[in-house]
Amino acid sequence: MVECVTAAFEVFTARIGKPPAPMLADYRALIAAGRVRLLEVDGAVVGVLVAEPRPDHLFVDVVAVRPAAQRQGIGRRLMGFAEQEARRRGLVEVRLYTHEVMHGALALYRALDYEESERRLEDGYARVYLRARLTGDQ
Repeated sequence: MVECVTAAFEVFTARIGKPPAPMLADYRALIAAGRVRLLEVDGAVVGVLVAEPRPDHLFVDVVAVRPAAQRQGIGRRLMGFAEQEARRRGLVEVRLYTHEVMHGALALYRALDYEESERRLEDGYARVYLRARLTGDQ
C-alpha cells in the first residue's frame, strides 16, 4: 500500500519542492482507524483511498493510483466508493483537496463534477479544495 502511494506521488516531489503530504502519512494509524480502502487487481494494490467521515461531509484525504494503472478508471472507482460511503453514512457532501500542480487529479475531480471551493497555502502546500454535493441514489 505504501509502495502504491509512493509510486503515485513521488513524481510531484520536484515540482512541489518536498514530498507530497500523502507520502508522509502514518498509514499504520490510518489503517487502525479504519480509514483506508484498497483496490486490488490480481492480488496487487493498484489504488488507495483514505477517507474520514466528518459531521457534515466525508473528507477524502488520499486518492492514489499506481502509475501503471492510471487512466484505467481506478481513480473514478475509488471516488465512486467514497461517494457511496458518504451516502451510506447519510452525508450529502464529499470534500477533498489536492496540490495545484496535480493537474491530472484536478481534471479527474472536475470531470466528476467537483467544484473548487477555495485555494490556500497550508503547511507549505498550495492546496486546491474541492467539493461535490451528492444527489439521488447514484
